[in-house]
Amino acid sequence: MDIPAGHQQNADQIAYWNGPAGQRWTDRQAAQDVVLAPVSEILIDRAKVRAGERIIDIGCGCGATTIALAQRTGPTGHVLGIDISAPMLARARQIAPPDLPVDFVLADATVYPFHPASFDLLVSRFGVMFFAEPALSFANMRKALRPSGRLAFACWREPRHNPWMMAPLQAVYRHVPKLPQQGPEDPGPFAFASEQRVTRILSEAGFSSIAMEPCNLSLDIAIGRGLDAAVESALEIGPSNRALEGQPAEVRTAAKQSIREALAPFVQGQTVPLGGSIWIVTASA
Repeated sequence: MDIPAGHQQNADQIAYWNGPAGQRWTDRQAAQDVVLAPVSEILIDRAKVRAGERIIDIGCGCGATTIALAQRTGPTGHVLGIDISAPMLARARQIAPPDLPVDFVLADATVYPFHPASFDLLVSRFGVMFFAEPALSFANMRKALRPSGRLAFACWREPRHNPWMMAPLQAVYRHVPKLPQQGPEDPGPFAFASEQRVTRILSEAGFSSIAMEPCNLSLDIAIGRGLDAAVESALEIGPSNRALEGQPAEVRTAAKQSIREALAPFVQGQTVPLGGSIWIVTASA
């Protein structure tokens, strides 16, 4: 499998997203796109995509946002999806309609030689929180933008605002040690939860008119398939999965039952909606 060359400090993330974790996310592509559809809808609305625009989708993963952006910008536009995960990009290429104006590149956006001043918009759905030196990464991405270019991305707010991830994890913690606490500057899903940090990073990278809009969401982790599907969703990816890595079968079985008990009060028919919260971050080049 191809593994992209990247900034040396991003080596751990490149290995992670090209290993079993990247494959798990790829295998869950269809389900996860449904779970995160409310995020994509808000992000694309705030990005204010116009026909004919040239767009970069950073950390595009399996391509859902890349495809949606290309449908908005139309045949006269173009969307470049960039990601470090070979398995996820393989899925993106597989599901992208052949007539859409999209390309995908396996690369680290921190060092990728974007054509200077040739894009109108940078977009990302949860693809920018994993850079080791985010100001450096954003500075490189900003070079790709025209002077009139703009930025719009979604990132998670604090864990306490995201019970859709944390409720299952707290149930798992009844059976396993807690995950190592991340430092405030460490890459990870909540690395951009701090408004002050995001503003500092983007300012250092040369962006201006930085704005952060909190958006509260309801995310159905069952995707309309009932409680069993919600439990499997919690176990397959995310912090609960990481906390259970390497644990024996009996521990996983007990944790699964605890997750089921934790999620049961949220069941509404075949859905299991839980709260989530994101920042929509916008800025000018």
